Amino acid sequence: MTGELDLYGVYIPNLLALMLATLLVSLMVRRVLAFLGVYALVWHRGLFDVALYVVLLQALSLLSQWWLS
Repeated sequence: MTGELDLYGVYIPNLLALMLATLLVSLMVRRVLAFLGVYALVWHRGLFDVALYVVLLQALSLLSQWWLS
């Protein structure tokens, strides 16, 4: 794995692509959590959202490593 994506001659780091994908997944998960009322049980919503983003980023990173190997 090279660590970069070639998009018509423009090299994009894999981490940037993973971060954008994680942002989209995180937005969907946050909507579901808000709909289910989970945020009423959370002490600090901002910290929870950051932690959720980091966990999802790690999960997508491991998933992409498994997929590409």
